[in-house]
Amino acid sequence: MANDLIHDPNGGMPRLIEIMRRLRDPKTGCPWDIEQTFETIAPYTIEEAYEVADAIERADWDELEGELGDLLLQAVYHAAIAEERGLFTFASVADKVSNKMVARHPHVFGDESRDKSAKDQVRDWEKIKAAERGSKSQKGALEGVAMGLPALMRALKLQRRAARVGFDWTDVEDVLAKLDEETRELIDARATKDADAIEDEFGDLLFVMVNIGRHLGVDAETALRRTNAKFTKRFEGIEAALAGQGRTPTDASLEEMDALWNAQKSLR
Repeated sequence: MANDLIHDPNGGMPRLIEIMRRLRDPKTGCPWDIEQTFETIAPYTIEEAYEVADAIERADWDELEGELGDLLLQAVYHAAIAEERGLFTFASVADKVSNKMVARHPHVFGDESRDKSAKDQVRDWEKIKAAERGSKSQKGALEGVAMGLPALMRALKLQRRAARVGFDWTDVEDVLAKLDEETRELIDARATKDADAIEDEFGDLLFVMVNIGRHLGVDAETALRRTNAKFTKRFEGIEAALAGQGRTPTDASLEEMDALWNAQKSLR
């Protein structure tokens, strides 16, 4: 019966869970899959999440379907390892997140009014999350912000948590003034040629930039991804223009490439 499910092209989630069970079988499974742990699989989980984001950014919906499948496989993988250790199951994971969604949307699944703006919903969502953290005896405002998050994303979450307890600037002009201060401190650190001090001040500058973005309603991670894509497109334009001349960037001067860069900027 299990073999029928594994080869059923429409087997859905039960099929995927059974495939993972077979892959992890100590006697008949795949040696590589059997050896994996939470720790060894975690980097793949992060990588697959980024590949989902990349497919969305490129509006490649066929690829998105595949990348979502790869990300779902990561959840199944972790749940399989957990079940083997007697920790939890995929079903309990699904139940837990379902319970959370119902509890956090009383305006949809309960008797609260839906007459709220999206901003109101975000505010209420944060209140509910704060209450959940309180019920877990969380010791500090910053506790629970995952260490493994990308640095820009973690900086934003840390700042939002601190802001909830009043540790925040009220005016973006004050944050911009802090940007000037941190820039001067980086320049001073550079003059000392102290690598540790330079790294420290550079980190402070990045942290302030995230804060500026937060006050302006701009997500630093999203903004930087957008700029990365823009840079890639423009540089590829330089390469294409030079290829039309039978050359590569290594054959061109910085001045030539700068002129081609400005031409790419004008195309937008």
